[in-house]
Amino acid sequence: MKLVSDQSIITYLQKFNQYPFEVRLHGTSYLIGGGHPVFTVSMKEDINTRDLMTSTSLALGEAYMKGTLDIEGDLFQALDHFMGQMAAFTADQKKLKGLIFTSLSKKNQEKEVASHYDIGNDFYSLWLDDTMSYSCGYFKTDQDTLYEAQCNKVERILKKLYLKEGMTLLDIGCGWGYLLIRAATEYGVKSVGITLSMEQKKEFENRIEILGLTDRIKVELMDYRDLPQYGKTFDRVVSVGMVEHVGRENYDLFIKSAESVLVPGGLFLLHFISALKEYPGDPWMKKYIFPGGMVPSLREMINLLSDHQFYTLDVESLRRHYYKTLRHWDQNFNKNRDQIEKKMGTEFVRMWDLYLNACAATFHNGIIDLHQILLSKGIHNDLPLTRWY
Repeated sequence: MKLVSDQSIITYLQKFNQYPFEVRLHGTSYLIGGGHPVFTVSMKEDINTRDLMTSTSLALGEAYMKGTLDIEGDLFQALDHFMGQMAAFTADQKKLKGLIFTSLSKKNQEKEVASHYDIGNDFYSLWLDDTMSYSCGYFKTDQDTLYEAQCNKVERILKKLYLKEGMTLLDIGCGWGYLLIRAATEYGVKSVGITLSMEQKKEFENRIEILGLTDRIKVELMDYRDLPQYGKTFDRVVSVGMVEHVGRENYDLFIKSAESVLVPGGLFLLHFISALKEYPGDPWMKKYIFPGGMVPSLREMINLLSDHQFYTLDVESLRRHYYKTLRHWDQNFNKNRDQIEKKMGTEFVRMWDLYLNACAATFHNGIIDLHQILLSKGIHNDLPLTRWY
């Protein structure tokens, strides 16, 4: 028995008519928008319009993952089309409350982090670059490789931090550790990295051992909330792509925790995915990719930082750089698609490909941004008068 009529689905999809595309359903083709279609949405099964109304991204995303909906044409181009019309998406927050607003307890957030970052270092190594950097690169030129862009990004951050030999540096959410390795080898800095990912810690410690940096770098399996009891202070603190896992109600606690271990006059660089306004997040992304993920707005983060006497020294948007980074990641992913599919399964591969392309499309359309904020704890009068990076 059919759940809904073909026409009800087509009527719903006609909201996305800014550019022409074709929908093929039960042997019949429908044109959405005017002109020659740039891609085709092939629907092998009906989607209940009640599901579309509950969450557009969940209904369409799950159908794509399962293969009951396919895109004939370029997946990124199709997603760029839909993401450019996000105002037409629907999400019933009341029905999705348990999915969108998850527990902020330490135990639950550790579980959420592990669900994404502990799925295997071998998996991530197949599509990240050799630095194993899982955050926005910095492209000095259009010809830069992904590896060059990630090296550029780390170099830019370290220069912003105005490091000097003998300083101490804390990385909150250190990933696989490339930033701290560069800080140690190029600036003579002693550092600590903290993470909730067992897999990242294991690989980072292996790198430290191989490079002979055990006297300069230490990695801890630690929640940021435990920093006030850590018993150490640092000249510099950096956090790259971690605050998005904290949750809106805990932003203030995150900043307070960073403040507690930073010396007076010390510098703090916060690198994070941002938004123009305070949104609760996308249901599909929260269910399948980043459980508990929440993107802060730039204005709320600046406001909270000011409450803790952090002085803003520099703000930079890297939105277009993240778009390019994601395009590189997806290209690498699809080069190794067969190998990944053999290991992770077809549905996972379709899900991850959708994730990388959807993120690229949201950055391309300015739905989300990437900001680096450089701050000082209290007044810092020893920096150069002009930008030093």
